[in-house]
Amino acid sequence: MRRQTFRRAEQGMEALDRALDEGHIVGLQASVYWLPYFPADMRFHFNAHNLIVYGRDGGDYLVSDPVFEEVARCDRAALMKARFAKGALAARGLMYYPERVPPAIDHARAIPAAIRANYRTMARSPLPFVGLRGIRRMGRSLVRLGRDPRRRDDYFPRLLGHIVRMQEEIGTGGAGFRFMYGASCKESSVLLDDAPLRDASEMMTEAGDTWRLFALRASKMCKGREPMDPPLLADIIVRCADREAAAWNLLRQVAPHR
Repeated sequence: MRRQTFRRAEQGMEALDRALDEGHIVGLQASVYWLPYFPADMRFHFNAHNLIVYGRDGGDYLVSDPVFEEVARCDRAALMKARFAKGALAARGLMYYPERVPPAIDHARAIPAAIRANYRTMARSPLPFVGLRGIRRMGRSLVRLGRDPRRRDDYFPRLLGHIVRMQEEIGTGGAGFRFMYGASCKESSVLLDDAPLRDASEMMTEAGDTWRLFALRASKMCKGREPMDPPLLADIIVRCADREAAAWNLLRQVAPHR
């Protein structure tokens, strides 16, 4: 994989044009807020959104964005502004693409290595806001914030809406990605003829179902369709963490650390 960042915005756009002209499909990191094909109510300042540019048509770039079912167009000025937005997680025009695709993949080596890397992130992160520790921390935070009379009526409902949006619409935490990882484990179980991987797939899918339940209850509460109940939401999040912990413990046996 080739990865590049840039000091100057125009330099980054020229590099993107060259890569596209050479026939590459290019991944970009950009700010959601400045992408014009996002509806106004979905835009916010988040600089770590990833999308794919697969071609050009005149002054427009042809975009495949994971948030949307259909492809989109983005003009040069807007894409440049989104790629080089300032602030937290600023991408500095990050672009990446495969320089070479191997004709064959050693799945017996690649799959366990990938599982080990993900296990370290999810189950062994030293940071309290990452992985399983982060999930449990969020549950405790919801209970604490829900008890705060200064934040309970205004801030807390808006926070819940933001959490659900980051889970299921724009961000990378929540049901969708658990379903994707469960599907990956299932496919891997076939490639490696490994029954525990199939079991882990089912467990990860159950975790996704639990995240979907959290999103449903949280969205109803923040819209006033259900009474606000932070302990209930925290309990659902703990169940998410417990299900994922069981899945990762099984995956650790499939791909033990060397």
